[in-house]
Amino acid sequence: MAGRRYDANPFEEEEEVNPFANPGSAPSATNSRLSPLPPEPADFYDRGATVDIPLDTVGGSYPDLKKKERQLQAKEAELRKREQEVKRKEDAAARAGIVLEEKNWPPFFPIIHHDIANEIPIHLQKLQYVAFTTFLGLVVCLTWNIVAVTTAWIKGEGVKIWFLAIIYFISGVPGAYVLWYRPLYRAFRKESALNFSWFFIFYLIHIGFCIYAAVAPPIIFKGKSFTGILPAVDLVSGNALVGIFYFVGFGCFCLESVLSIWVIQQVYMYFRGSGKAAEMKREAARGAMRAAI
Repeated sequence: MAGRRYDANPFEEEEEVNPFANPGSAPSATNSRLSPLPPEPADFYDRGATVDIPLDTVGGSYPDLKKKERQLQAKEAELRKREQEVKRKEDAAARAGIVLEEKNWPPFFPIIHHDIANEIPIHLQKLQYVAFTTFLGLVVCLTWNIVAVTTAWIKGEGVKIWFLAIIYFISGVPGAYVLWYRPLYRAFRKESALNFSWFFIFYLIHIGFCIYAAVAPPIIFKGKSFTGILPAVDLVSGNALVGIFYFVGFGCFCLESVLSIWVIQQVYMYFRGSGKAAEMKREAARGAMRAAI
């Protein structure tokens, strides 16, 4: 068939194009190909070249960064200076025998330093805990005394006894801690005869105070300002509720008195058995001799 159209032979090799041939003599089919890329410069891949990136693209200018760095260095130097000053003071206090005590009790609002488990010898810890119980017992007694006296004041006993109950609490609690509990704590911790003597003097006053409050005779102080047995008997006939409050206070002061007597007996037995009594006598003799000289 003369008019038959033949398809291109798929196995026929394509005409090769010589790139070194004259462009003018290249077939017309090569004119549609892309022209070759221009030659690259010799230093295009120079690995030693540096790239400058402006600092303001990373959050701030170079002078601002230098200024912040100087401020941080100044603060760091100041902190180091303060640490050295604190360390110097602590070393000086340690050389002078001064113990820096951290306030740790009560846990919710530390106002005193108290660490029996770590500072008191193990054979004295039980006695120290009982002595601390008597201190807390005094706090409870004086607090309940305020409650009972407040009820008596409301029932018509007058405001004077209420003010006296407040004064007993404000002066009694800090006074007990400073005058006899703290000396006993230091006596057990440092084995100091002088602290033992302070404890005995003011703990006897504490016991006398508790016995007086348990009876509450109408002398020296206004009788009904203490929840003793005498005002309790007097008030229970007129108002049973107030009388019951006073009887509870009477029981608290009695228990505090008995426990305090046991504590002072145990401390005195340890004081005599440990030889502190003889040491205190020697110190007293030396003091008298120095005073005479």
